[in-house]
Amino acid sequence: MPIARGFTFSGLHSGIKPFKKDLALIVSERPCTAAAVLTVNAAKAAPIVDCERRLPATGVRAVLINSGNANALTGPEGLADVSELCAAAGKALELDAAAVLMASTGVIGQRLPKQKIIDALPRLKGQLKAAVETAAEAILTTDTHIKVASRTVRVARKEGRLTAICKGSGMIAPQLASTLAFICTDVAIAPAALQRALTAAMDGSFNNLTVDNDMSTNDMVLVLANGALGNPELVEGGPELDAFAAQLQSICAELAKEVARDGEGATKLLEVRVTGAPSRAIATDLARSVAGSTLVKAAIFGADPNWGRILATVGARCGSQKFPVDPSAAKVVVQGICVYDARPVFDPRLPPGPMVANDANEGPSVPGHKGLRARMRAPEVLIEVDLRSGSDASVGWGCDLSYDYVKINADYTSLLVPTADGSVAKDDRLTNYSPKFKVNLVTEALTYISRFADKRVVLKLGRQAMGKDSLRASIVQDVSLLRAVGMVPIIVHGESPEGSSKGDTRSREMVLNGQTNTELVTLLNRSGTQAIGLSGMDASFLKSVLAKDSSVDAPRGEVTSINTELLELFLQRNYVPVVSPVGFLDDGTTVPLEPDQVASELAVAAKATKLVYLVGVPGFTEDDVLLNQLTTTLLAAKIAANTFKPNLARKGRFAIAALERGVERVHVIDSRTPHSIIAEFFTEQGIGSLVTLG
Repeated sequence: MPIARGFTFSGLHSGIKPFKKDLALIVSERPCTAAAVLTVNAAKAAPIVDCERRLPATGVRAVLINSGNANALTGPEGLADVSELCAAAGKALELDAAAVLMASTGVIGQRLPKQKIIDALPRLKGQLKAAVETAAEAILTTDTHIKVASRTVRVARKEGRLTAICKGSGMIAPQLASTLAFICTDVAIAPAALQRALTAAMDGSFNNLTVDNDMSTNDMVLVLANGALGNPELVEGGPELDAFAAQLQSICAELAKEVARDGEGATKLLEVRVTGAPSRAIATDLARSVAGSTLVKAAIFGADPNWGRILATVGARCGSQKFPVDPSAAKVVVQGICVYDARPVFDPRLPPGPMVANDANEGPSVPGHKGLRARMRAPEVLIEVDLRSGSDASVGWGCDLSYDYVKINADYTSLLVPTADGSVAKDDRLTNYSPKFKVNLVTEALTYISRFADKRVVLKLGRQAMGKDSLRASIVQDVSLLRAVGMVPIIVHGESPEGSSKGDTRSREMVLNGQTNTELVTLLNRSGTQAIGLSGMDASFLKSVLAKDSSVDAPRGEVTSINTELLELFLQRNYVPVVSPVGFLDDGTTVPLEPDQVASELAVAAKATKLVYLVGVPGFTEDDVLLNQLTTTLLAAKIAANTFKPNLARKGRFAIAALERGVERVHVIDSRTPHSIIAEFFTEQGIGSLVTLG
């Protein structure tokens, strides 16, 4: 990720939280123009009050950010703490206190543990580098992963850069900033111009975001521009300022969507597009209202295409705000399927087909659609509402409402015990939960652990699983958990989306062995799981021949034998093999292999209990309906009938081959859902498609 020139970042654990990183620092080597949009909550946290007084401004050099303690509703003492800590950070960095800003997030109502923060400043300064990951981690609270983004923009015939980190998961309401976000750029821009660009960027980004309709006391989006690019300062309107503003808006929109996707307890990203509105402001208001409706969010969690809740929300807002809109004339589309068009189009509770009597007596009798619920199980759900009352449009982002949201927020302060110095300790003992919950939790966990101990599983990672940092991170964590409960995972990967399957053979092999494989092995080793990369050339690990349909321009191999002695050597020493699908030919050359075949052959050779294909779809589907369980006979028949797309059909054939040669089960699961491996292995419900011999 390109980093804006002249900026460095660091993050560490200072003791505000029990054990996670909780203190971050952003430093510019040059004075910056700074601008911000801040929460409109009247109960502003002390850092917000301080920034409100000082911004927009010039001469800013650093931002100190803590998580775990919001420093909100702490009175004059909280504001004095901000001044003292800015001065301490300035002293550590050899800067004036006026050159330092501060931001906080966490539990409301506690004084900051100033001394812990001051004591950590020398270490924080010493760890500064041109990489954002540690700082992005240190600002998180209930987030499940870091949120970073970057953009480039042409200014004065040079490439300017924007680099951003963000946090946000809960207490997100759509009015000005709805999170903490810090955007650094090396473009020179005047304070007033930067403030105008940032304020405008909120439209179509953070202003369109809601998770729970609760506004934080600490929301802030801050931009620092240090001019290291060397361009003439952007002051007035023009093509270059417009281009910068467009990239600023784009990076804010990406971060807003990531916040919605990572909403507390969320399992799905919800996007609401409203068209045909009398004005853009009305379209935005209604999109946010639908995205924030508790009933709509609950329906999305349950994969229930309840158009009545959508239009009821639209109607309630239009009535209370006197918008000139008739909801009954609207058109509603969910996941590409029309559910209402000035009248009910179908009843999702009923089977597909002609008009069916509706005994529920809740509206007109209309047919159902069996595929819509399956589509709504995807990680992203799109609702489109055409109001037919104008020509303006807007979008709103939110998430579903799951059981976990209540648990996260019920536990948030009841399990956090304030200490005398302002830091927090977590009291997450099982005694805080009901006896029934504790018994069920322990019983289910022990049942699965005993069932899967010492079992081998081959995981084939598809391009979708390799294409996003957060998904790769969740897969690495899942693999570590499999090892922790005694399972023996073996990983096979294809190319990552960054690799080019259209390159020549040597280029593809370099991507497979040098880039993708190395990255996975590194991530696993950093997580504490011993991993080792293997390809066909390692001790003739994957002996191969050219496939019959292989061409000279694009040679492709097929596995003929696997060096099981080498495989067993690493498995017995508790390594996780990460296998690159590159085969070794008899003439000593190498050739790319079909990753799905490699996974199937490895599962057989390793006597694996399970073979898991992680794909970019929910599993095997027919007419948009997920097929939860299939036998090899049924799967073969559906493949012969061209029920599935070629990519899934190919996996199906290799699944059948593995099952017929001793593998007990094959799973095809959606890699787009974080921790899908754990959900499949360790919950009664499971996800995706299960294939067994029969």
